[in-house]
Amino acid sequence: MKKVFLVGAGPGDLELITVKGLKSIQQSDVILYDRLINEELLYEAPDHAELIYCGKSPDNHSLSQETINGLLCKYALQGKTVTRLKGGDPFIFGRGGEEAQALAKRNIPFEIVPGITSGIAAPAYAGIPVTHRNYSSSVTFISGVSKLGTDEEKYWEHVVKSMDTLCIYMGVRKLPEICNRLIRHGRDLETPIALVQAGTTESQKTVTGTLEDIIEKSREIKNPSMIIVGEVVKLREQLQWFEQLEVEEGIPAHSVVG
Repeated sequence: MKKVFLVGAGPGDLELITVKGLKSIQQSDVILYDRLINEELLYEAPDHAELIYCGKSPDNHSLSQETINGLLCKYALQGKTVTRLKGGDPFIFGRGGEEAQALAKRNIPFEIVPGITSGIAAPAYAGIPVTHRNYSSSVTFISGVSKLGTDEEKYWEHVVKSMDTLCIYMGVRKLPEICNRLIRHGRDLETPIALVQAGTTESQKTVTGTLEDIIEKSREIKNPSMIIVGEVVKLREQLQWFEQLEVEEGIPAHSVVG
């Protein structure tokens, strides 16, 4: 029996995968990969490696999570080295914990290889530090898709009370609802907010505004996108380094500043 590597491929920029993650790909017999990875990473796989697409979009899952869990176990029990290649970090809204549980139940050896999550990388590439001594001493990561059975009002009341900076995954479709809940539970209408689409890639697009006007400003923003809420968003005006890099290298920049 060989090992299964649960690998975070990072947020999109090819060079943001860890050295350990890259080595996992290079020694694999089977790679099960997600929709949001940079597919150029697959060129690092051995010629004999079997590549299996497991991508999930909001309206379409190519394979169910149960099927993915089953494939990881199946190939490992066949004596193959398996890499489960996931966007971002496998343990941050990546269902890596569920996959690790499935492997543990079968006593299959596995290793977690953390990746750079988009909740940190997308703001960084947009020039938004999620913490800053003068603006934010804490950061909260949440999903825009709530767990079934959650008391929505209590949940958002807790979020608002506990946040300096809020990073929201998978929230674009629910942006109006998110803004309304934040305002209803005490955030000021002028609270800065940013949306970063396709963060760390050449297609990155950033829109900034306030809770009051961001819905209108971000009409063209689509998934995958990160939502960042908090005073740190103001720093983007000074720190938007990626757009300058794009200009210097001749890549079209996409930015709308509120």
